[in-house]
Amino acid sequence: MFGKRAASLATAVLAAALMVGVLAVPAQAALRHIDGTVRSKSSANRSFRIVTENGNRLTIAVNGTTHFERIGGFGALRKGLQIEVDAQRTSAGLVAKHVEPRGGGGGGSDDGGGDDHGSGDSDDGPNHT
Repeated sequence: MFGKRAASLATAVLAAALMVGVLAVPAQAALRHIDGTVRSKSSANRSFRIVTENGNRLTIAVNGTTHFERIGGFGALRKGLQIEVDAQRTSAGLVAKHVEPRGGGGGGSDDGGGDDHGSGDSDDGPNHT
Protein backbone atom coordinates (compact mmCIF):
# COMPACT_ATOMS: atom_id res chain seq x y z
CA MET A 1 0.00 0.00 0.00
CA PHE A 2 2.77 2.42 0.91
CA GLY A 3 4.50 1.68 -2.41
CA LYS A 4 1.47 2.68 -4.51
CA ARG A 5 0.98 5.87 -2.54
CA ALA A 6 4.66 6.80 -2.88
CA ALA A 7 4.57 6.06 -6.62
CA SER A 8 1.45 8.21 -7.04
CA LEU A 9 3.01 11.03 -5.06
CA ALA A 10 6.22 10.80 -7.08
CA THR A 11 4.23 10.87 -10.31
CA ALA A 12 2.29 13.92 -9.16
CA VAL A 13 5.49 15.73 -8.12
CA LEU A 14 7.13 14.88 -11.44
CA ALA A 15 4.09 16.09 -13.39
CA ALA A 16 4.04 19.36 -11.43
CA ALA A 17 7.77 19.87 -12.02
CA LEU A 18 7.32 19.29 -15.74
CA MET A 19 4.47 21.80 -15.89
CA VAL A 20 6.58 24.41 -14.11
CA GLY A 21 9.42 23.71 -16.54
CA VAL A 22 7.13 24.08 -19.54
CA LEU A 23 5.64 27.30 -18.24
CA ALA A 24 9.06 28.69 -17.33
CA VAL A 25 10.40 28.32 -20.88
CA PRO A 26 9.87 31.69 -22.53
CA ALA A 27 7.82 31.65 -25.68
CA GLN A 28 9.75 32.58 -28.80
CA ALA A 29 9.28 36.28 -29.26
CA ALA A 30 6.98 37.17 -32.12
CA LEU A 31 8.40 38.96 -35.10
CA ARG A 32 7.52 42.61 -35.36
CA HIS A 33 6.96 44.02 -38.84
CA ILE A 34 8.30 47.54 -39.28
CA ASP A 35 8.05 49.81 -42.32
CA GLY A 36 10.41 52.75 -42.32
CA THR A 37 13.16 54.82 -43.90
CA VAL A 38 16.84 54.29 -43.13
CA ARG A 39 18.29 57.31 -41.31
CA SER A 40 21.80 56.00 -40.64
CA LYS A 41 23.83 52.87 -40.09
CA SER A 42 26.75 51.89 -37.92
CA SER A 43 29.16 49.31 -39.31
CA ALA A 44 30.92 49.16 -35.94
CA ASN A 45 27.70 48.17 -34.14
CA ARG A 46 26.19 46.27 -37.11
CA SER A 47 23.01 48.27 -36.69
CA PHE A 48 20.91 50.82 -38.51
CA ARG A 49 18.46 53.50 -37.45
CA ILE A 50 15.11 54.00 -39.12
CA VAL A 51 12.21 56.36 -38.77
CA THR A 52 8.86 54.60 -39.08
CA GLU A 53 5.81 55.88 -40.90
CA ASN A 54 4.49 56.90 -37.47
CA GLY A 55 7.61 58.98 -36.79
CA ASN A 56 9.14 56.54 -34.28
CA ARG A 57 12.91 56.29 -34.39
CA LEU A 58 14.28 52.78 -33.89
CA THR A 59 17.71 51.18 -33.85
CA ILE A 60 17.81 47.68 -35.28
CA ALA A 61 20.80 45.34 -35.16
CA VAL A 62 21.74 42.75 -37.76
CA ASN A 63 23.59 39.48 -37.26
CA GLY A 64 24.66 36.41 -39.20
CA THR A 65 21.09 35.14 -39.44
CA THR A 66 19.61 38.34 -40.86
CA HIS A 67 18.22 37.65 -44.35
CA PHE A 68 18.40 40.45 -46.90
CA GLU A 69 16.02 40.14 -49.86
CA ARG A 70 16.49 42.30 -52.96
CA ILE A 71 19.19 44.22 -51.06
CA GLY A 72 22.90 43.51 -51.33
CA GLY A 73 23.26 42.97 -47.59
CA PHE A 74 23.99 45.32 -44.72
CA GLY A 75 26.48 47.27 -46.86
CA ALA A 76 23.71 48.25 -49.29
CA LEU A 77 21.59 49.98 -46.65
CA ARG A 78 21.77 53.75 -47.19
CA LYS A 79 20.13 56.86 -45.85
CA GLY A 80 16.71 57.43 -47.42
CA LEU A 81 16.12 53.80 -48.44
CA GLN A 82 12.56 52.74 -47.62
CA ILE A 83 12.57 49.25 -46.15
CA GLU A 84 10.46 46.58 -44.51
CA VAL A 85 11.98 44.84 -41.53
CA ASP A 86 10.84 41.79 -39.60
CA ALA A 87 12.61 42.10 -36.27
CA GLN A 88 12.64 40.20 -33.01
CA ARG A 89 12.92 41.90 -29.63
CA THR A 90 15.79 40.52 -27.58
CA SER A 91 17.34 41.57 -24.29
CA ALA A 92 19.80 43.62 -26.36
CA GLY A 93 17.06 45.35 -28.42
CA LEU A 94 15.60 44.73 -31.87
CA VAL A 95 17.42 42.29 -34.16
CA ALA A 96 16.47 42.14 -37.84
CA LYS A 97 15.52 38.71 -39.13
CA HIS A 98 14.44 39.85 -42.61
CA VAL A 99 15.10 43.11 -44.47
CA GLU A 100 13.85 44.09 -47.92
CA PRO A 101 13.15 47.31 -49.82
CA ARG A 102 9.59 48.60 -49.72
CA GLY A 103 7.42 48.80 -52.76
CA GLY A 104 8.44 47.85 -56.23
CA GLY A 105 5.12 48.13 -58.03
CA GLY A 106 3.67 51.40 -56.82
CA GLY A 107 1.12 51.81 -54.06
CA GLY A 108 3.26 49.84 -51.64
CA SER A 109 2.97 46.56 -53.51
CA ASP A 110 5.35 43.83 -52.50
CA ASP A 111 7.42 41.32 -54.40
CA GLY A 112 4.56 38.83 -54.59
CA GLY A 113 6.47 36.37 -52.46
CA GLY A 114 3.43 35.37 -50.46
CA ASP A 115 3.90 37.69 -47.50
CA ASP A 116 1.48 40.43 -46.58
CA HIS A 117 3.96 43.23 -46.10
CA GLY A 118 3.15 45.21 -49.20
CA SER A 119 -0.54 45.86 -48.82
CA GLY A 120 0.03 49.60 -49.10
CA ASP A 121 -1.13 50.06 -45.52
CA SER A 122 1.21 51.04 -42.75
CA ASP A 123 -0.18 48.36 -40.45
CA ASP A 124 0.22 44.63 -40.95
CA GLY A 125 -1.36 43.67 -37.65
CA PRO A 126 -0.86 44.01 -33.91
CA ASN A 127 2.95 43.74 -33.95
CA HIS A 128 3.41 46.27 -36.71
CA THR A 129 4.93 49.69 -36.22
